Amino acid sequence: MTPSEIVRQLDQHVVGQDEAKKILAVSTYWHFRKAASPAAHSGYAIKSNVLLIGPTGTGKTLLCETLSRVLDVPFVTADAGSLAQSEYVNHEIEAILQRLLDKAGGDMSRAGRGIVFIDEIDKLKSVPGHARAASGESVQHALLKIMEGAPVRLREGRYVDTTHVLFICGGAFVGLDDILRDTQAYGFISLSGTDDAAVLTKLNTQVKPTDLRTYGLIPEFAGRLPIVARLRDLTREMLVRIMLEPPHSIYNQYRDILREDGVELAIEAAVFEQIADLALEYKAGARSLRGIFESLMIDVLYVLADDRGIRRVSIASLFDQPRYSR
Repeated sequence: MTPSEIVRQLDQHVVGQDEAKKILAVSTYWHFRKAASPAAHSGYAIKSNVLLIGPTGTGKTLLCETLSRVLDVPFVTADAGSLAQSEYVNHEIEAILQRLLDKAGGDMSRAGRGIVFIDEIDKLKSVPGHARAASGESVQHALLKIMEGAPVRLREGRYVDTTHVLFICGGAFVGLDDILRDTQAYGFISLSGTDDAAVLTKLNTQVKPTDLRTYGLIPEFAGRLPIVARLRDLTREMLVRIMLEPPHSIYNQYRDILREDGVELAIEAAVFEQIADLALEYKAGARSLRGIFESLMIDVLYVLADDRGIRRVSIASLFDQPRYSR
């Protein structure tokens, strides 16, 4: 698959975040191209792991899960916060690779070309004088070897080679924008038009390795994540689209389930806008959409379970009772 084909596949399941999709698609495409090249076998191919930065609920995990399905490669997730709290970090890392091997059906070669997503990597930041800083920094050091590429021995005795495993890290990185404002390095460039201004803005919003070090990642760890993609806050329009457009959206799931029982579910557009407004207030991104939607459906499902004669459910407002038709 070319990067544009990967993006088209991602578009079917993930709403918005066009720039992040493009960066992720290109990085993944070239990662697997390099893994199959002669340079990879001679030790000269340099791996480019990816860092996804964005607020909670903006689609970091969903992007990675969808990418793995599109490419048909083994995929596992891990939580950096849990790694930092563990007394046996190396055992936890081995467990991650064991799960990758399990996802590959025991095929060592296939596991060696999988994707590992480590979320909340910003929780590993080193903060001087903070009790948790030492553990977070030690986890960064522990991850260096497998992210660069090395054979890791599992408890069963076999080795998983991570040389061609793509590591994608994610985190909200709250406060990073303040660092970026203080480290804008391209203000000296002379501008001659709107295009130049757009380029300058893009340059100044790019996250540099020095910004990650200032935030609290050790230089070696930041260096293992040369590709950085930013995910933006979801807008009201994007939240509505998330509920409606993907084939497996929450609305489509409920319509399919009720259709099996011969019931039509019809929800007015205003309802999705109201749900999106609540989600914005909760500040949890797309994660809160399912909870709000399912709360809306509780009374409906309660009634339908007892009355098999209902053939249509209409909902005009989040704050009005549903209407039932036979």
